[in-house]
Amino acid sequence: MNKTLLLIEDEVALANSLATEFKFENFDVLIAKDGQDGLKTFEKYTNIIDIIILDWMLPKMSGMNLLREIRKISQVPIIMLTARNYISDKVMALSNGADDYITKPFELEELLIRIKVALRHTQKSVSDQLISINNLKINLEKTRVCIDDKIIALTKRECDLLVYLMTNKDRTCSRNDLLDAVWGVDFTGQPNIVDVYIRNLRHKIPRNLIHTIRNQGYMISNNYIE
Repeated sequence: MNKTLLLIEDEVALANSLATEFKFENFDVLIAKDGQDGLKTFEKYTNIIDIIILDWMLPKMSGMNLLREIRKISQVPIIMLTARNYISDKVMALSNGADDYITKPFELEELLIRIKVALRHTQKSVSDQLISINNLKINLEKTRVCIDDKIIALTKRECDLLVYLMTNKDRTCSRNDLLDAVWGVDFTGQPNIVDVYIRNLRHKIPRNLIHTIRNQGYMISNNYIE
C-alpha cells in the first residue's frame, strides 16, 4: 500500500515538481499551498497521512506555527524544507518537533533518502502501537483501521470500542466494562447503546470476529466456537 505524503509548499512550480517526483516514488501526494490550508488538510486526512514535508515561510500561518499545532495532536514525521539556513532556525524547528531539517536549494536524492529514513524510524517506533487479529489491523497512533491494508471508515466511538475489544482479545467484556471504557463511568444513557455499536461494527469488519457471550457480553476471538 502506498504511503501518503502531505506537501505544504507555497511555491507552486516547486510543489508540482516535487509532487511528480514523489508519485514516481509510489507516494500518494496531498498538496497545500499555505499554512491554514495545510492544517485543514492534515485534520481532514490525518488518518492516512504518513509523512509531511513542510516549508517554513508560508502565507496565512507560518510553517513553525503549523508544526506546533500538528505536534499537539500527532507524532507524524515532519521534515522542514526551507530557505532559512541559520543554525538557530534549525535548532528551533527540531526543538519544536520536526524530525529533520533540509535547506533550499537541496538535492532531490537527499530529500528522498531522508524521507525513507524518517518513515523507517516511524515504523520501528510504532511497532508496539499496532494490534491485529487475522487480517484486521489497528494503528493506535493514527487510530487507523485496515482490513487487508484497505482503510475502513469508523467513527471515533466505533474505533474506541474495537480497540478495547481487541486489547482484551479472548476475554469476555461485559456491557458495563464497555460502557465504562468507551462511554465513561458518568454515562447515563441506555446500556443497549453497546449492542447498537456492536451491530454497526459487525457490518464493517468480519462478522465472525465479534462473538456474543450469552448473558455476559462480547468477545473478540478467532478461536471461540459459538
